[in-house]
Amino acid sequence: MTGSEDIPVSGLDPRLAQRLKRGADGLITAVVQDATDQRVLMVGWMDDEALHRTLTTGRATYWSRSRGEYWRKGDTSGHVQWVRSVALDCDGDTLLVQVDQVGQACHRPADTCFDGGDLDATVLYPREEER
Repeated sequence: MTGSEDIPVSGLDPRLAQRLKRGADGLITAVVQDATDQRVLMVGWMDDEALHRTLTTGRATYWSRSRGEYWRKGDTSGHVQWVRSVALDCDGDTLLVQVDQVGQACHRPADTCFDGGDLDATVLYPREEER
């Protein structure tokens, strides 16, 4: 998609739609965070309609790339995400969705999709950063 003429029709406010920078597939990344303890729970994908549904229903809705359909978190699992806030990053290409998570966020099942263990990474502490 290259211009506003390519934006799919949805209920999303056109002024907000203009601010979004979607990938070639028309999707924007949604980072989902627990509103209480700020843990990152999962990453999902939204198009304009999924974002519109999320903003207007109070329930997180995503686009499933594998199934090619919308899915509202919790409809089949009961693990609902109640939306507390949605923010667009400065580049317009990522959403931060803060939720109250009921049950597990991950399909594996786990509380968060990011519990696979830390990767080995060099960590610099403030005094080391100055060198």
